[in-house]
Amino acid sequence: MNVKEKNKLIRKVNSLLLKKFGKPYRNRQLPDPVDLLIATILSQNTNDGNSYEAYKNLKKEYPDWKMLLKVPVQKIERLIKIAGLGKQKSRAIKNFIDSVYKEKSSIDLKFVEGMDNLSAIKKLTEYKGVGVKTASCVLLFAFDKDVCPVDTHVHRTVNRIGIVKASTPDKTFFLLNENFPKGIAHSFHTNLIRLGREICKPKNPACGICPLQKICNYIDKNPENNSKTKSRSFMLLDNV
Repeated sequence: MNVKEKNKLIRKVNSLLLKKFGKPYRNRQLPDPVDLLIATILSQNTNDGNSYEAYKNLKKEYPDWKMLLKVPVQKIERLIKIAGLGKQKSRAIKNFIDSVYKEKSSIDLKFVEGMDNLSAIKKLTEYKGVGVKTASCVLLFAFDKDVCPVDTHVHRTVNRIGIVKASTPDKTFFLLNENFPKGIAHSFHTNLIRLGREICKPKNPACGICPLQKICNYIDKNPENNSKTKSRSFMLLDNV
């Protein structure tokens, strides 16, 4: 599938998902990029409710991220415990804060805004603990770039649909984001996450109620499953 065909399919999927789920909620004001990066780190391998509580705990204790320069990593770990993987996430947060301050003498990511997307991803992932997904979330949610981050839900769904064919989320990301269509990244990304949470689950997907059933290429399609699932529309990164 060439880029033109791929983007035509992306637009079709986006349209069908908008009919199913509606236009996703989004903050009227773009969040601070550092806030967004830290929230994304906290969101890894847990649900949005727990990561949101961890983010609020950390932000309440340290409203100015510069305060973290003098805070031991163990204190950060205790505050974010509810999000799981406390050691890993606290080290990533502490390393980012220390590194960006050492490099820029301030804790902000304004320098990213003027970069092209690939250069920005490359720069942000130089900070230990910041991966491609976290970097791309910063670009989409904090800078409103035409970038679709790829988590496990997006990776699973776009490969099942047939938009790309890749073995890992990072590989999916780079294939998916070749000249991504303008203006739809947020709705496409957010509604695909809902699709993956509520319908296109890893096991026994509810293909019978999927809005993409007719265009999806998933070989193990399960059209007999019409089971409805609870709405899971809350998204941490739209509430930072």
